[in-house]
Amino acid sequence: MTTILIIDDSQLARNMVSGMVRGARPDWFIVTAKNADDALEKVNDVVPDVAIVDFNMPGMDGLNLSCALHERFPALDISILTANVQDSIRRKVTDKGFRFVEKPITQDKMRELLATIA
Repeated sequence: MTTILIIDDSQLARNMVSGMVRGARPDWFIVTAKNADDALEKVNDVVPDVAIVDFNMPGMDGLNLSCALHERFPALDISILTANVQDSIRRKVTDKGFRFVEKPITQDKMRELLATIA
């Protein structure tokens, strides 16, 4: 079973992304986290295969969190969601080998993203 970790400080965004994943991949196990600290705590109990990470969060941002997760789980497939579509941010994300996904996330974008993952 594939485990996906969804990290966003907005509960609405977590619920929306979770619902889209559930609709497209009902067999996946979904774990959500409200920030980096919560995510790092949850990965002590579960090993994710996929992570969808919000870029702008209080505390550790999504890029630094993604780097920490990648260091711990080198095979983890990571996508970073953001409304901050500056070229410099896009470059930082893609230079690390992560997917850059623009918000707002739509059902079509989610289907396309999940199709590239598995």
